[in-house]
Amino acid sequence: MATYRKFIFICNGPDCKKEGCKKLQQEIKELVKSDDHKGKYKIVKTKCMDFCKSAPIVVVNNEVVKKSDISSLRKKMS
Repeated sequence: MATYRKFIFICNGPDCKKEGCKKLQQEIKELVKSDDHKGKYKIVKTKCMDFCKSAPIVVVNNEVVKKSDISSLRKKMS
């Protein structure tokens, strides 16, 4: 049976951009390219997800991660 990639949704709304979603997006891209996660995830940029006060917002493994950073996402992905 084929294995499917999981999605990582990254909010690119104005408040998330102010809180550093572009830098976080680059860090996630590097993490996804690592040997542990290679080919398992697909990154999707989204528009505002309406969690502006908790920016930056990332959805990984069907879970909304508020005020996300790369260390919290590493834990969610493993």
